[in-house]
Amino acid sequence: MNKSELIDAMASSAQMSKAAAGRALDAAIVAVKGALKKGDMVTLVGFGTFYIGKRAPRNGRNPRTGATIKIKAAKVPKFRAGKALKEGVN
Repeated sequence: MNKSELIDAMASSAQMSKAAAGRALDAAIVAVKGALKKGDMVTLVGFGTFYIGKRAPRNGRNPRTGATIKIKAAKVPKFRAGKALKEGVN
């Protein structure tokens, strides 16, 4: 499912226009991104939790030249599925 298909599903489920569903989805994405940028966790009970994980610095290899390169430490967004979501999939 891509973004436009998700908007269609949201619009039909909530009985709203596709434009309103698109704005709601965009607002939710912006809110989650903003909270993660501040270092907060976003928990949607029954769905899951978005949080920031830390990736340690490591050595990598340039695939073109084979030279070893250093990859810096980074913060990465992560998602942990909630119990209801896990049960709904199985």
